[in-house]
Amino acid sequence: MINTAKEFLLERICIFTSQAFDPNSDSQVVGMLKSKFNIRLPQRRSINESLSSTVSDHEIVSLILKYRAMG
Repeated sequence: MINTAKEFLLERICIFTSQAFDPNSDSQVVGMLKSKFNIRLPQRRSINESLSSTVSDHEIVSLILKYRAMG
């Protein structure tokens, strides 16, 4: 069940980004959010902290956080 949920999240993320995408890659996450959605992450100790502290109406941030939390 967990793999299915994780695969579902990845599918939704790829639909938002319109490309193959690795939500576990910090550089891909930062680059994609900046270039495609104009979301700039604040400087924090980790990318997950930056994502968590980002105030955004865009669902992509919460989807990435959920995906990364699944390990």
